[in-house]
Amino acid sequence: MKQKKVLVLGATGAMGKYLIPYLAEAGYFVDAVSLDDAGSAFPNVRHIKANAKDKTVLKQLLEVHYDGIVDFMIYTSSDLAYYPALLLSNGGHYIFLSSYRVYDDKEHPVRETSPRLLDTGDSILLRNSDDYSIYKARGENVIRTFPRDRWTIIRPAITYSLMRYQLVTLEAPLTVGRALAGRKVVVPEQARNVQATMSWAGDVAKMILLLLFNEKALGETFSVCTAEHHTWGEIADFYKDICGLEAVWVDKEDFLRILNDDPFYNLARWQLDFDRLFDRVMDNSKVLAATGMKQKDLMKLYDGLKYEIGRCPDDYGESLLRSGNAASFLRMDDYLKEKGLF
Repeated sequence: MKQKKVLVLGATGAMGKYLIPYLAEAGYFVDAVSLDDAGSAFPNVRHIKANAKDKTVLKQLLEVHYDGIVDFMIYTSSDLAYYPALLLSNGGHYIFLSSYRVYDDKEHPVRETSPRLLDTGDSILLRNSDDYSIYKARGENVIRTFPRDRWTIIRPAITYSLMRYQLVTLEAPLTVGRALAGRKVVVPEQARNVQATMSWAGDVAKMILLLLFNEKALGETFSVCTAEHHTWGEIADFYKDICGLEAVWVDKEDFLRILNDDPFYNLARWQLDFDRLFDRVMDNSKVLAATGMKQKDLMKLYDGLKYEIGRCPDDYGESLLRSGNAASFLRMDDYLKEKGLF
């Protein structure tokens, strides 16, 4: 049997780091494209350092005519008429990365058929914006104009991995980075009792592997995630136990000002109001049925966070302070000092 060729765009992200070895072990020849230098222990993996949104580069890549394409790239609304169409027209099975953030808060648990913010969201401003949740949904609309035997849409929930440690809207520098530097972490009180779903990148990558070239996946949309869920307060307690993170719960307006002091910067507010403050209890039965995976075999959140945080450099927090890219980090310090909580 001819060895299948797979192109992975954005290959060194949270999911790509796990997917590339899975694809290699499955016997595929893999071209892994990213902006980063990356090596591989697998002879059937070729890492290509390139900008996959450079149209000349992308067209040259597609001359190979790949049997499968896994696309982790980010396409805002202005990109959607070009890149997905080009990829769908010049390859085999195309897997498009959407997001669980497309879902509205109208149905629980959340299923693939649940309403999307683009279609039913209460905020007209959001629905007419180029927020992540909106352009991902628009991308889905573009994909669905192509024949169903060419594509699969995947919607990951929050996905944690090495150097990807989320708490509400915060990422690694303001979660584990602050904990390792001995700093407290400010989080919004309004999120404390909201249910959240966080999936381990290794499990999500395995789902993607098993959807690729899977006839059950063609023309379908999948929430690729665990069904395990916890409140953000419980997740903060996991971090405290694992790495000593001390959460300070404050009003969301104070929290948002720490992230960005421009009152007209809506992206941080929308991520909070239209995702992290929604109860994200996910139904993953469709992807489990298509892949043959079992919920009981997926990584437990506490165990996965402990594993990935254990791989984080011990000096990560201090290196952030030395990097010169610590504006939000320092604003959080200033807020805590002002409130006498530092």
